[in-house]
Amino acid sequence: MIRVLIYEDNPQLREGLTMLIDGSEGFNVVASYKNCNNILSELKTWGPDVLLMDIDMPGVNGIEGLKKVREINQEVKILMLTVFDDNKNVFEALKNGANGYLLKKTPPAKLLEYIGDVASGGAPMTSSIATQVLKMFSELPQQSNNEYNLSEREKQVLQFLVNGYSYKMIANDMFIAIDTVRSHIKKIYEKLHVNSKSEAVAKAFKDKLL
Repeated sequence: MIRVLIYEDNPQLREGLTMLIDGSEGFNVVASYKNCNNILSELKTWGPDVLLMDIDMPGVNGIEGLKKVREINQEVKILMLTVFDDNKNVFEALKNGANGYLLKKTPPAKLLEYIGDVASGGAPMTSSIATQVLKMFSELPQQSNNEYNLSEREKQVLQFLVNGYSYKMIANDMFIAIDTVRSHIKKIYEKLHVNSKSEAVAKAFKDKLL
């Protein structure tokens, strides 16, 4: 059962998302709120697997809420669901640790698929957003492969990330524990100076690391 906590200021949409997700097998909406004013206490109270978060909300918005969560919790998956597809919001969300970025026009069935994907370690993005991310990284100064000092094992894990594998799938294929996978990925993030899987994958493409 994937436990979902929703942050969305539009009451109709909030109710619609709750009914869609809660009414689908394998999903449970634990609570929903109109802003992130009390997000840390709510996170502690409900212990969700996935936060489904709007960006433009009164009070503490989605980007600020994202930053607050990542200061104390790196494990919970955060999926942005917004109308904004501009570079600034996309970059701010990914830079601050969002695991995925979707537009609100995403079809309901696809949204459920994406929530399941992010819960299992994926990094779902609306295709137009993914294109923007790759374009943003293509415009950054290029570094050579050896400047990052990735070990052969870390390169192997990064290749699996690029191929869209979840942590569990990587662990199975490499015959290692999921905690070991997490340790490798943490080191990869540190060496590449990124905060999320989507950033790591984009940088791998950009700097031809594999």
